[in-house]
Amino acid sequence: MEPRPEADILLQRKQKLTHVAIGLLFLLSGIEYAVILPTVWMYLQSLDAQPFFLGLVLSAFSLTELLSGPAFGYWSDRTGKTKNVILLSNCFEIAGNFMYFVGISKWFLLGSRLVAGVGAGAGASIFGYLTQCSTSKERVPMFAMAMACRQAGLLIGPAFNVFLRYCTFQIGPFHVDKFSAPGLFMCILWILMQFVVIFMFRDLPLNPLESPHNEREPLLQQNDTPSPLYGAINCVHDPSTNQDDSSSMENPNASSAFPITNNHVCPEWPKSNGTTKKPLIGLLREEVVVLLTAQFVTFFNQTALETLVTPLAQTYLGFQDLQNSLLYFLCGIEMLIGFLVVRFLSRCCSDRILLVFGLLISNISCIWCLLFLAKPKGSYGFLLAEFVIGVFLQVLGLPFVSVAQVSLFSKLTAEKTQGFNHGVRRSVGGLATILGPLWAAGLTQNLYIMLGTMMGLLLLISVMVILSYKYLVDPAASEEQ
Repeated sequence: MEPRPEADILLQRKQKLTHVAIGLLFLLSGIEYAVILPTVWMYLQSLDAQPFFLGLVLSAFSLTELLSGPAFGYWSDRTGKTKNVILLSNCFEIAGNFMYFVGISKWFLLGSRLVAGVGAGAGASIFGYLTQCSTSKERVPMFAMAMACRQAGLLIGPAFNVFLRYCTFQIGPFHVDKFSAPGLFMCILWILMQFVVIFMFRDLPLNPLESPHNEREPLLQQNDTPSPLYGAINCVHDPSTNQDDSSSMENPNASSAFPITNNHVCPEWPKSNGTTKKPLIGLLREEVVVLLTAQFVTFFNQTALETLVTPLAQTYLGFQDLQNSLLYFLCGIEMLIGFLVVRFLSRCCSDRILLVFGLLISNISCIWCLLFLAKPKGSYGFLLAEFVIGVFLQVLGLPFVSVAQVSLFSKLTAEKTQGFNHGVRRSVGGLATILGPLWAAGLTQNLYIMLGTMMGLLLLISVMVILSYKYLVDPAASEEQ
């Protein structure tokens, strides 16, 4: 029976509300980062913390996010209850930010970031949800908008610090000042976010008749042509697993023990009840390893550059707090525009073309930094121009690489384990965000070594992308061709 038009309209409205809730989640994660980061070092200083403790506190958030991401993703894959995952993860964010507000010692502050990092692991489940509720053509625009929402939060966050810095009052036994106020502020926002998720977020329906795309066809037709809306990896099943499967009997390629994905032979995955038993097997294929490497290199170079920019600008340009804030604000505006440009270009360019373009810009940027910033010389105006161009090029390439590799990753890995897959991908990125600042902080006086390492990583991933270029394509699109 065909669903009523009113039911279709209602489903679309619920789906739009869900997307709004997801956008607010990404926005809030960006605001949290931008509100807490500027004051965390002064907060630690007020608690008699040593300088190295700042690195521990900043890395703690990424560490627990790295560990919790795959777990949350696996949970959402098994149950299909992404809403429950988000509600639980938000509780960790609330607890972590409240601990940050209390801040009775430097170790308590470290624990607060560890707890809040657990909550950030739900991002894997959200990316898995976005993958399953979108078609291949919608993937890049949807991911670009999600990342743009987080970038908008990074831009909005500093504005809240304008009034938070003037907070000084008492709440029971707790004193609220400019250091602890960001924790209380984020705790309140995450509590409000719980109500947004409860009333606006909607899990994907298990019944295909109620899906957002109103699909009323089985996953596989009798001609065994996989639907592009399902199954990021379309493998041909061995007929020995089910002699009664008419699809396998009618498919002349079904006798192959090694299915072909993207014109690439890969071992068949054992499955039970529609869920992959060994999801890690699919992450070891050549093209997937290339995308995970791109994730690591992108985040490593980005965080290393962020660590380098402030001391470099202070040493050679005399930048202070105001100039650094303006620099980061302009970089945020550039990145936000970049995500919107990627969303527009995705209509006419494939994911791998966007990825190659982003890597090309990143290579040019790193070469520029090696030539002009490793050992700066010249007048102040010349140094300023060299610095601005280098930073501009580095930021310009990030949206293209980030969105393209996430979109390709979602298309080249199994759809039923998207939560776990994105958890692994984000863990790789989390590892890079830990190692990048540690590497850069120790080499601020040896820029040739630091920038040379960044250049070497970019050359490595560029060669890997070139060698695997023919595999970096949507399997559904390649089969249609």
